[in-house]
Amino acid sequence: MSGHSKFANIKHKKEKNDAAKGKIFTIIGREIAIAVKEGGSDPANNSKLRDVIAKAKANNMPNDTIDRGIKKAAGSADAVNYETVTYEGYGPSGTAIIVKALTDNKNRTAANVRNAFTKGQGSIGTQGCVSYMFDEKGQIIIAKEECDMDADDLMMLALDAGADDFNEEDEDYEILTAPDAFSQVRETLEKENIPMANAEVTMLPQTYVELSDEKDLTNIQRILDLLDEDDDVQEVYHNWNQPEEEDED
Repeated sequence: MSGHSKFANIKHKKEKNDAAKGKIFTIIGREIAIAVKEGGSDPANNSKLRDVIAKAKANNMPNDTIDRGIKKAAGSADAVNYETVTYEGYGPSGTAIIVKALTDNKNRTAANVRNAFTKGQGSIGTQGCVSYMFDEKGQIIIAKEECDMDADDLMMLALDAGADDFNEEDEDYEILTAPDAFSQVRETLEKENIPMANAEVTMLPQTYVELSDEKDLTNIQRILDLLDEDDDVQEVYHNWNQPEEEDED
């Protein structure tokens, strides 16, 4: 059952984030800057940039906005230098939370992240304190209603392209890859015109934690909401098994 809840959580997160397009575009704009800085401005020679462009298009970012972001990052004269920073910590009842941020001011970001944890009765820990409870994986979600390909054919296509695993749920297919195989698998699906509801390298919890105490539920939601509001925060991973009613508005 945790599998189904996991998909519901992804959908809930996406719907919630899509309501704040400005935040999504800010996040993707910074990811473009980092990708260009690390691998150059030509998508043909930069698989990370290709992945970010695909993510941008999936979130309806206009092509000229994408192009401007690439040119600005390549120009570097007035481009802002962003650094990737990761924070690990604990929410209520030992829930594990990982925060990934892209920032031009580490002191500001650290203070904001710490504040979010504190207000939800959580605490920041040391590097590595919770990341061992997660697996870094490429994850591609495909909605069944949007995919014409037969499940067996889709599975073979994904596995032949280098995927590690293929799971079928009630409404979705999930494809898992090693992080370094993600780009190749995503591009193979793209070439076959397979619509992807979500495609990213993510941190998947090995086990999920149930929360039932009202105070715990309020506190973890407070932490997640405050982190979600912070423009520096790119991704938040946690092992709280959100109840499905959270996902149905």
